[in-house]
Amino acid sequence: MIRGIFWDNDGVLVDTEGLYYRASAEALGELGIELSREEFIERSLRQGESVFALAAERGHTATVVRTMQEKRNDRYAALLAEGIEPLRGVEEVLRALHGRMRMAVVTSSRRRHFEIIHRHTGLLPYFDFVLTREDYHHAKPDPEPYLSALERSGLLPEECLVVEDTERGLRAAVAAGLRCLVVPGELTAGGDFTAATAVLAGIHEIPKMLSTGSIF
Repeated sequence: MIRGIFWDNDGVLVDTEGLYYRASAEALGELGIELSREEFIERSLRQGESVFALAAERGHTATVVRTMQEKRNDRYAALLAEGIEPLRGVEEVLRALHGRMRMAVVTSSRRRHFEIIHRHTGLLPYFDFVLTREDYHHAKPDPEPYLSALERSGLLPEECLVVEDTERGLRAAVAAGLRCLVVPGELTAGGDFTAATAVLAGIHEIPKMLSTGSIF
């Protein structure tokens, strides 16, 4: 029986990955480095690596890389501050599941960005807790974020389900011993999700799957 759901944030609850790509591309562009959409998808969304490795590979110092990462983070924060809406159907699904099981957000977003994102979404009351990048040492695809969520929830792996949109998130969930539903987005469609419990056309499918037991 599923007693808990751990939700990824970016690409699952809100559409922010395109903005993160834009902010990263602008920062690297100041160093004369072109960050293609394909490179961003491969390094960031599939492998879980920093795209700023491109700067290091081209001989830029660690100090320069950190400075440009900070500029990216500031630019991303400014883009987010313009306003973020939940993805279509998200609030309806969370409302339908609220109170029936424990729910948490497990995200690679920094707390600063997460707070800006959800300043006006109205989604946070649906969750029992949130883990952001500052709450663990190793980011996805390492299993630590989801292992931390398991410990915090007090639930067993077989009682929990993860909802992700990226290959790196799926790998983290599977490595933590968790079943994972994948809802691919614009930037992640076409990824290798063979390890997923199911690949869904949309988040709206989840309540029915839970009620019918079709994820078991």
